[in-house]
Amino acid sequence: MKKTRIGIIGANPERGWASMAHIPALKSLPGYEISALSNRNAANTEILSKTFGVANIVAGSEELAKSPDVDMILVAIRVPLHFDAVRTAIENGKSVFSEWPLGKNLQETEKLTALAEEKNVKGYIGLQSRSVPAIRFIKDYIDQGNIGEVLSTSMIGSGIIYGEFTPKANDYTVDPVNGAGMINVTFGNAADALCYVLGEFSELNATTATRRATTTIVEDGDIIPMKIADQVAVTGKLLSGAVASIHFRGGMFPGTNFFWEINGTKGDIQISAAGGSLAVFEPEIRISAGLNGPMEPTPVPQSYNLVSDYGLDYIPASVGQNYMLIQSGEAPTFEDALLRHKMIDAVEKAARDGSSQSYL
Repeated sequence: MKKTRIGIIGANPERGWASMAHIPALKSLPGYEISALSNRNAANTEILSKTFGVANIVAGSEELAKSPDVDMILVAIRVPLHFDAVRTAIENGKSVFSEWPLGKNLQETEKLTALAEEKNVKGYIGLQSRSVPAIRFIKDYIDQGNIGEVLSTSMIGSGIIYGEFTPKANDYTVDPVNGAGMINVTFGNAADALCYVLGEFSELNATTATRRATTTIVEDGDIIPMKIADQVAVTGKLLSGAVASIHFRGGMFPGTNFFWEINGTKGDIQISAAGGSLAVFEPEIRISAGLNGPMEPTPVPQSYNLVSDYGLDYIPASVGQNYMLIQSGEAPTFEDALLRHKMIDAVEKAARDGSSQSYL
């Protein structure tokens, strides 16, 4: 099998999603190899090479995009930097796997999606929540008619960050200009999973609020303004007619950090997790046995875990599902990212104007 050669923008030897999730997955999965890393700081070249075992360290995203040793570029850097990195890759004819969100707003995402189409470049997006085995399983389970017609669904989740305390590396996320707030990242990923399983909203209403005026930086105790919404509540109807509600709250809680219930005419499904990102916290499923029977723990069939043979921990395994779905042509794309950005834009308009919105 010819391997896809991946060039990475965002490899950091100390922290970061690329280091935590993508690199372990790519080192384990068949069909991929890490062929180059982008590095803007020449002083880090040797440590990057030793840490990740990659000899080819290039000076920035443009050189990476021009490299003949790279087939696909992974963009796993701060959201405000996505646009230039993704655009450069596309303009040089490279396929792109961008972490979510694709752009810091709808306008950037529209431009990148249109450019990828114009240049006939494949673009993939890190909407990992829809790709985890549990979510693909419940989609099939529902589509097969096992709980009858879906009547309603409700989801509650934690933002994980966006609470009382914020790590220094995430201080930029609490300013909406950067497009990395809770409504964009954690809410966006969870809402994508709901819509992937049950279909899009035909119309929605929303309430957003900033209930914490400030957040404290973990490392030094600095107190900075919380400028993004730390409460996002959306209600509406799905295209099927089912009634849906989603409520995300900044931070983590002693109580419920993720719970999603789907109610059907023949039974219910419950999905729970220890945090609001299903790519980080492994979900557990309970399904009613028989017609409106008791809720019982339900394992996900092994066939849904596309990386079960490679010994990955849960987080790199979640990302690994996306890489395997790329090979089968089923991975989420820039078009999926554009649709979700349109939904988030509609949520923000609905909350601002007090109006019902549609994004389809």
